[in-house]
Amino acid sequence: MLIKRPDDIKPSEITPETVYLERRRFIRNALYAGAAGTLAATVPGLVMGKDKSPPGTANLAPLGDLVKSPYSTREELTPFEDITTYNNFYEFGTDKSDPAENSGRFKPRPWSIKVEGECAKPGVYNLEDFIAPHTLEERIYRLRCVEAWSMVIPWVGIPLGDVLKRFEPNSNAKYVAFTTVFRPEEMRGQKRSVLEWPYVEGLRIDEAMNPLTFLAVGLYGRVLPNQNGAPIRLVVPWKYGYKGIKSIVRIAFTRNQPPTTWNISAPREYGFYSNVNPEVDHPRWSQRKERRIGEFRKRETLMFNGYAEQVASLYSGMDLAMNY
Repeated sequence: MLIKRPDDIKPSEITPETVYLERRRFIRNALYAGAAGTLAATVPGLVMGKDKSPPGTANLAPLGDLVKSPYSTREELTPFEDITTYNNFYEFGTDKSDPAENSGRFKPRPWSIKVEGECAKPGVYNLEDFIAPHTLEERIYRLRCVEAWSMVIPWVGIPLGDVLKRFEPNSNAKYVAFTTVFRPEEMRGQKRSVLEWPYVEGLRIDEAMNPLTFLAVGLYGRVLPNQNGAPIRLVVPWKYGYKGIKSIVRIAFTRNQPPTTWNISAPREYGFYSNVNPEVDHPRWSQRKERRIGEFRKRETLMFNGYAEQVASLYSGMDLAMNY
């Protein structure tokens, strides 16, 4: 991994302080302006008007001008209403409708993230410190859940690798570990022992640095709703959806493979890698087909969820049935 040191950086590559501060101010205001405006009528599947938008979405602030990403799929988007009302977020309940119905009390701002472990710049950083130095991108990614349903979501955010490089991980950093916030008074699902709380996840360092791996702070051009992982979540499009840890409060660079929540809960069913692989069945069902939300007919599951060209080399020589 190449990390630029200060004496390697050309003056032309340095963002002027005034530009940096203005960008930071803009993003901060957008993230905190929860009542800045209602969702645009152009959002597919959303009926505008009082009491008609999905729970928790009526006053999501717009995120301004966005850069379109070349990594986006051209598949038809899943309607906003489906994305925000049919979710897995066990911190708010185990039914698909629970996150939208039960996340209204959750307070995603102000927000800070602790960075620690094998890096040169550990510390506690405000959310805008993660975002401000970067241009927000819109990336249209497939999200596939292990229960064999999927969505196509226009996420807004930044590549995870761009963020991680700023903390200068050292040669001992083999993995990146993530932790979700623990607030049982706001997240009613955490009062039940359906999983071990707080939720934890992890990636190998090369997976984390892959340009497809994404930190999302919004969707459909607006601030991320509570039920979708506000204020910041992970998106790893070639893996099953449960790898996309939500409401992140800790990122750690580690020497050893970190524990992951679903592997702790059911190690025979959920491995560390969790790559979408139609050739390896879940112990209780086949992974060969999936149903896109809003469609009746099932479709064939693609290896690495359709991103094999970009990520297959990460697993060269590995037994993907053993390393599931």
